[in-house]
Amino acid sequence: MGNKKVHIITLGFALFAMFFGAGNLILPPYIGVNVGAEWVWAIIGFVTTGIIAPFFGLLAVTKNGLNFTDLGDRTHPLIIMVLAFVIMWSIGPLVAIPRTGATTYEMAMLPFFPSLSSTIGAVIFFTITFILSVSPAKIVDIIGKYLTPFLVILLITLIVLGILSPVAEPNDVNISALNSFQWGFDEGYQTLDVLASVVFAGIIISAAIDKGYHTTVAREKVVIQSGIVAVTSLLLIYGGLIYLGATSGYSMEEASQRTVLFMNISHNILGGYASYIVSVAIALACLTTAIALTTAFGSFMTHLFKNKIPYVVHVLICCLLSVYFSIKGVDEIITYAGGLLNFVYPITFALILTLLLFGKKVKQRSPYIGAIIASACVAFLSVGEQLSSNKSIWQNMRAFLPLSSHNLEWLIPSLMVFGILALISRKEVMKANH
Repeated sequence: MGNKKVHIITLGFALFAMFFGAGNLILPPYIGVNVGAEWVWAIIGFVTTGIIAPFFGLLAVTKNGLNFTDLGDRTHPLIIMVLAFVIMWSIGPLVAIPRTGATTYEMAMLPFFPSLSSTIGAVIFFTITFILSVSPAKIVDIIGKYLTPFLVILLITLIVLGILSPVAEPNDVNISALNSFQWGFDEGYQTLDVLASVVFAGIIISAAIDKGYHTTVAREKVVIQSGIVAVTSLLLIYGGLIYLGATSGYSMEEASQRTVLFMNISHNILGGYASYIVSVAIALACLTTAIALTTAFGSFMTHLFKNKIPYVVHVLICCLLSVYFSIKGVDEIITYAGGLLNFVYPITFALILTLLLFGKKVKQRSPYIGAIIASACVAFLSVGEQLSSNKSIWQNMRAFLPLSSHNLEWLIPSLMVFGILALISRKEVMKANH
């Protein structure tokens, strides 16, 4: 097995690199500007949905199989396949991949080529993504191997300098601690990391097996410890970036465009030339993220269609759709992604929570299926609110449910349905045994 500590650190940083999509850089500073002096509570909220929840996703898959589709054994294969399909499209050509292209255009292309159109920028970015996804070259490994440490060093330097010499005192933006927590909590969903965690878990588990951890106990232990390394790294960087936003000296109006805000903060702390280095590093990080997600999407769709449609066709479709959505820009992607995420997040989260809390004691399928259906029904209210012209009807229905003000209205219904079906299943098992 070699050196276990080295393996844990290596896998931990690999997982960190997967979670740390460059697009996530633009969320924390924006939160910081909007919450000002209450930045600590915002960090706690953001950590809950952007770090702890994805870690739970990693645990759920690790403790129940080798990859996300193995959860079909605990629920139903068709349900898990449909959920996996929605997740892959969410972290694929509908939201996450276009966001890498839009982020690259706004943060790395425009500073050097101010007259470049978003369409040409998107075509250039996704042409490169397509070429390297169809025939992954050594350059991808080189960028992935050396870029992540380089980007992390740059960010740590940025954060440390920003803490030692803050540009300004945190603004008093007249927001309560609870609302600050809520802001961070809601923005944490936009990282997409809960959805990504159930996909990435299979990759890390496979890597652990390759390193010699073949028994379930050994594999679980090394994956969980690697997850702790990744979580700690994310906490330090996300927390630091929220603080930089809070002490940036910018008002909410000045910080309306997330990408511009991050570049301005980099420029103010590091100076002109260094901020350009940051923009190039972010562009390369976006590219590796786009390649990784495009490859994963292509592989999943090829498997789904049982190789009847070639891998290269799925990759091409993914890149063409990503060009289209990328042109809309980062802020618009984040806005339209809300409806999709508000639907798929609760379902995925409900499955993760019930498996973690009751996976060892409740072996029957029906309670887990019930929890998924209950969370889907409640999540549909958010979709209706997003799509309907008469939003008040949907908002009033949501308001009747407990925890709706925290976007957790799905939690109690899904747990109640799970509990009822678990009791019914238990009685049926007891009757059968007698």
